[in-house]
Amino acid sequence: MKIYTLIVRELLHRKLVFISAVTASAVAVTTLIASLAALQAHDLCTASILDAKEKETAKRMAILEDEMRKTMLKLSFNLVILPEGQDLKEWYSDESTPRYMPEEYVTRLATSRLMVIQHILPILQAKIKWQEKNRTIILIGTRGEVPGVSKTEKKPLLDPVPAGTIVLGYELHKTMGLKPGDKVTLLGKIFTVHKCHEERGNKDDITAWINLAEAQELLQKPGLINAILALECVCTKESLPIIRQRIAKLLPGTQVIERGTEALARAEARAKAHIEAQNILNLEKINRTRQREEIEFIASAFVTGSILGCAIWLFLIALWNFRDRRSEIGILRTSGYRTSHILQLFIGKFTITGLIGCSIGFYAGIFLAPVIIRLTTHECTVSLEPWLLVSPVMLPLSIISTCILSVISTLIPALLVATEDPSNILRNEG
Repeated sequence: MKIYTLIVRELLHRKLVFISAVTASAVAVTTLIASLAALQAHDLCTASILDAKEKETAKRMAILEDEMRKTMLKLSFNLVILPEGQDLKEWYSDESTPRYMPEEYVTRLATSRLMVIQHILPILQAKIKWQEKNRTIILIGTRGEVPGVSKTEKKPLLDPVPAGTIVLGYELHKTMGLKPGDKVTLLGKIFTVHKCHEERGNKDDITAWINLAEAQELLQKPGLINAILALECVCTKESLPIIRQRIAKLLPGTQVIERGTEALARAEARAKAHIEAQNILNLEKINRTRQREEIEFIASAFVTGSILGCAIWLFLIALWNFRDRRSEIGILRTSGYRTSHILQLFIGKFTITGLIGCSIGFYAGIFLAPVIIRLTTHECTVSLEPWLLVSPVMLPLSIISTCILSVISTLIPALLVATEDPSNILRNEG
């Protein structure tokens, strides 16, 4: 009778040994594949969770940036460029003789590479006696905002004052009974009231705005201004010294003043929120990495213990099976079967059971891993397809490993019985 026929009959006749050996192999392969698949599933979940958190962080940052931009627009200009030596307190109080700088500085600033500077507005400001109305006012000459180097169309923070018109503060138009469309004379020149402001509760209420060129003419300051208002699009404490250095090189004889503490506070809050969001994201990465290390440690210990336990299990099954069947082995030996035939019979049987157990364990492992991950990681929303969790090369590797495990586990018991003298076996059994 051929060896493979004996192997088939052996498998069909010794069902308990067959089931036990298949179970041992299946458990070993299941733990190995499930551990590898669980690690891969954890990596996929980690990538999905971090991607979602990064998108959420980017979205929050975009919202904060937009809110910051809107806040800065509401706060109007937050940078003032003044002539060097101009006392800021005196400039705000309009009590001193102002210093001047060339109007050409505006064009130079607008065409520079200072991308953080937007909404550039030149002004000529002076405290004058409005002789026709017999009162002291603040006169500001201004023109339309100069486009920056970005060339992007932006809505102006202040509407330009058309030539030949005047814009009046609340106190001026109220006490004079003026309204848009009325004619008024200022320093001998007739203007049409273009707009009347609501009450603001500051010096704007006693301010009159006219076109810059006309202000230069009335004040006899052709081509001169005494301030440039600008909006710094990225308002942080760290950026101001850099801006001052660059503007000092670009516009000699000037100084840069930043105003608007609320803007600074909001910028700091935005920066802090950005840092906190990044810290949360980094903490999530650290936690996921730590979780993976823990899974790796547990999986390696579990797989090692499982394979070792299953190897001992197979060894004991084989030892019990061989000792229980010593008389059959003795009869086979006296019937002409050599030691190599006996080894082929039993090692072949356990190898086949190992292959069957490997197939069962492989598929059980890849289907079990997603279940484990779902139970332990509730945040994971990625689709965990079982076939994507284990490399195709793992199947042949598992088969080879299982065959080697089966051979090693059963080789020693098989050698002990197969090399024993059949006459001694039959004499002892008889």
